[in-house]
Amino acid sequence: MLTLKLLRENPDFVVERLSVKNFDAKEIVDDVLRYDSLRREHQTQLDAVLAEQNKKAKEIGTLMKEGRKEQAEEVKAQVAKLKVKSSDLEKLMEEENGKMLERLVLLPNIPAPEVPLGKSSEDNVVVRQGGEIPQLPENAKPHWELAKDLDFIDFDLGVKLTGAGFPVYKGKGARIQRALISFFLDRNTKAGYLEIQPPLVVNQMSAYATGQLPDKSEQMYHVNLDDFYLIPTAEVPVTNIYRDTILNREDFPIKMTAYTQCFRREAGSYGKDVRGLNRLHQFDKVEIVQLSLPENSYNALEGMVKHVESLVQELELPYRIVRLCGGDMSFTSAITYDFEVFSAAQKRWLEVSSVSNFESFQANRMKLRFRDENGKPQLAHTLNGSSLALPRILAALIENNQTADGRIRLPKALVEYAGFSYID
Repeated sequence: MLTLKLLRENPDFVVERLSVKNFDAKEIVDDVLRYDSLRREHQTQLDAVLAEQNKKAKEIGTLMKEGRKEQAEEVKAQVAKLKVKSSDLEKLMEEENGKMLERLVLLPNIPAPEVPLGKSSEDNVVVRQGGEIPQLPENAKPHWELAKDLDFIDFDLGVKLTGAGFPVYKGKGARIQRALISFFLDRNTKAGYLEIQPPLVVNQMSAYATGQLPDKSEQMYHVNLDDFYLIPTAEVPVTNIYRDTILNREDFPIKMTAYTQCFRREAGSYGKDVRGLNRLHQFDKVEIVQLSLPENSYNALEGMVKHVESLVQELELPYRIVRLCGGDMSFTSAITYDFEVFSAAQKRWLEVSSVSNFESFQANRMKLRFRDENGKPQLAHTLNGSSLALPRILAALIENNQTADGRIRLPKALVEYAGFSYID
């Protein structure tokens, strides 16, 4: 959430920068400032009324001591009227504050200066590229056909049990899932990230704090009876560990990693690009989260990007890193780098990770602060990244490593975790 201080001091800057995200913020900014002005005006009036109440209350005591009960009763009547007025002002302020917050949470995060202009993924900027795109055998197949032929992922069974987007992993398919999770977690903890095992459901405040609500409410699974939400990413519970917390400067950086299953409705996703593992409603993902001092957050972002890059390199996958343009960025992000791996059988790039700096946007929502050199609370910065999401990683591994005799070779880094070299 953007700070009121920023909106009060630089409303035109906010409107101009949010236009980079193709977001017209003028009306909302004006509404926020109007409600804020009314709230502050009524706060001034309330302060005056309360001061008058206190003054009158002291008068009553003095009058009673002097035996002037009739005058004391008159002042009591005045105090009663002042109490009604103060109560009315408090109600007005509460209403105005609520309306202000309703509008304020609709404003996305301001993009960093490095974010390129653009409307869609076609306008993203490739930062660098690595690995070699494999030459597949003539009889090469997409991963959903290979999985069926070798019987290690059953998409039809998933439809029977639940519905489309909920595959069942079998035998070596399940082993590879477990191998990838262990591989990612081991590499993350070796890099200094503390492993966390969080809940898979969160309350409304947690979803609000990291920006999923209200922006992504239609994409989240809601457990109505208990008013819980199935998590779309481990970012939500892990970052919320520090909600309503004031840290010290020496506590930073805080680095955490978690494996969770993730749940996304993916409403409106149809067509050939969502076949197989390309887009699921339930999937496994390992996440990295950092809490940082503001002056260090972009160095932290660079370190996270390099770390995720090392994982993709170890898996021997051709990849590219792209800086997202304003129109392709998330609601909460100030800057995002996507990792894409090349799917040789599908002949296209598949997104497998987003590494983002949210600056103080999430911290402001969740009241995550630290004390500066003068002991004054300041907002921290939050960052997160997929490290990595399994479905499309697995899809690329399956397709890019298929052999002419129909087997699938595992990269060296996974063999010790899986306990086998080939799926056959």
